[in-house]
Amino acid sequence: MRLAPRISLLAALVCGLLAALLARGLMQGGPDLALSRTIVVARIAVPPGSPLTRDNLREVPWRANEPLDGSFAHIDDLVREGRRLTLASLRRNEPVLASRITAPNQRATLSTQLDDGMRAVAVRVDEVRGVAGFVLPGDRVDIILTRGENATGGDQAFADMLLQNAKVLAVDQIATEGQDKPTVARAVTLELTQAQAQKVVLAQGIGRLSLILRQSGESGDDVAKRVSVSDLGPDASADRDRVAELKKQIDDMKRADDAARAEAERHAARQLAEMEARMRGEFGRPAMNLGAPPPPKAAPPSSVVNVIRNGSKTEQYTVAAER
Repeated sequence: MRLAPRISLLAALVCGLLAALLARGLMQGGPDLALSRTIVVARIAVPPGSPLTRDNLREVPWRANEPLDGSFAHIDDLVREGRRLTLASLRRNEPVLASRITAPNQRATLSTQLDDGMRAVAVRVDEVRGVAGFVLPGDRVDIILTRGENATGGDQAFADMLLQNAKVLAVDQIATEGQDKPTVARAVTLELTQAQAQKVVLAQGIGRLSLILRQSGESGDDVAKRVSVSDLGPDASADRDRVAELKKQIDDMKRADDAARAEAERHAARQLAEMEARMRGEFGRPAMNLGAPPPPKAAPPSSVVNVIRNGSKTEQYTVAAER
C-alpha cells in the first residue's frame, strides 16, 4: 500500500517534466520561424524623388506572422525590374511599400501619387484663405464656398460646406510631405474624385473658396449647414447698418464738397465777366491784358548837320527834330 502513492507521485513528476520540455520547445521554435521572414526598409532617410538602391536599403527580420501589404521581402525583389523612385519621404527603418514608390523605370510625377479614380485640381488661395500658409502636402482640409458678398449691403452673403476631408497633394510647386515650414501659397492642389473636381471648378467661378485645416488622423464627415448673415446675430446686422449709414454720410459729404467747388468756380467766372464789361463801358475798349507787356515806343525823328571849314568837312552833329 505504501508503494502506490510513490508510483503516482513519480508519474506526476515525469508528466510535469515532459510538459515543461514540450512548452520550451514550442517557445524556442516560434521565434525561429518568425525570424526566417525579412522585409526591406530604408537604411537612411530618403527624400522624395530619390532612387532606391542597395546603398539606402536593407533587409531586417519581420516577426509578424503575416507579411505587410505592399512590402518587399528582399532587395532584389525591389530593384530587379528597373529603377524605382520614392513618391514620398522615407524615414530611417521605415518599410518600403509599393504605394510609396514608383513602378520600375517610371518618373516621380504628381500623377503617380494619385489613387485610382482620383483627380488633381488646383484651388486659388491667399494668405487668409490658405490658413496663413500652414496647409502642407499630405494634410486634409475642408472647402468652404462663400457667395453673395457683392450684393447690396452684403445681406445675401452665405457660406456652404462644399467638400470635406480632401487630401492636399501639393502647395504651389511643392509636393513634399516632409515640408514642415509654413508657406504662403497662391494655389493648393487637391486630390478629388471626378464629381468633386467638377464642383470645385464651378465653385471658383461663382464664389470664393476657403480652406479649413482638419486635425491629423481625423476621419469622417461632419453634418454641415448653410451659414448666412442672419446667423451671425443681431449685432452683425446693427454693425452692417452703421457701416452703410457712415458710407452714405461720406458720399453725401463728397457730393456737397464737389457742388461747393463748382459753385465757387462759377461765381469767380461771373465776377471776371462783370469786371470786363465794366471796363469796356468806362473806357470804351476791352480790358487790358495785364499779362502782356506794352509795345516799345518809336524813336523820335532826327536830322544830321555837317560843319564845313576851309572847304572841307570837319564835324557832324545829329539833332533831334522838334514835335
